[in-house]
Amino acid sequence: MKEKITEHSIRLFEKKGFTETSIQDIVESIGVTKGTFYYYFSSKEELLMDIHNRYIDQLLSEQEKILLDETKSSQEKLSDIVLMLIQSIRGQGPSAKVFFREMQNLSQDRLEEIVQKRDEFRLNIQRVLEEGTENGEFKPELNAPIATFGILGMANWSYQWFNPEGLMNEKEVSQIFTDMILSGIKK
Repeated sequence: MKEKITEHSIRLFEKKGFTETSIQDIVESIGVTKGTFYYYFSSKEELLMDIHNRYIDQLLSEQEKILLDETKSSQEKLSDIVLMLIQSIRGQGPSAKVFFREMQNLSQDRLEEIVQKRDEFRLNIQRVLEEGTENGEFKPELNAPIATFGILGMANWSYQWFNPEGLMNEKEVSQIFTDMILSGIKK
């Protein structure tokens, strides 16, 4: 039931927004009582935090698998991370919208926890760029922090427009992004 509440909430938050969606809206969409909601979540904000954690934790887990693959070059790791972000839209597009759009509705303590995880994800990409610079794959003058923000901006914003059922698939879009990135940073 917790999963059902979460999934219905993601759709409602995506459509109406967090502040415009009431707990009553959530329970009515599932056909349960508020008591059922409060059995799993103490508040709507706790539910929002759960959605945020699920989204970023999954991305961090997938990113870690990529980073631990010692057979891959920095270019390959970067390409795999970009692909993973684009692929996540198929399964987590609505969660991505909620993650980026509704973050301001978290309390300061909860926001700090999410920002810390978001920063961890960003710094992992930055390290890939720095390693690529050190091993000669990328330009020696590469500004890894700025390049990282550019990569994240490009990939993260795609949840707004990318349609996994559209004319191009995840790999094709990811390849275009990776080619653009590497054209600017490859040695």
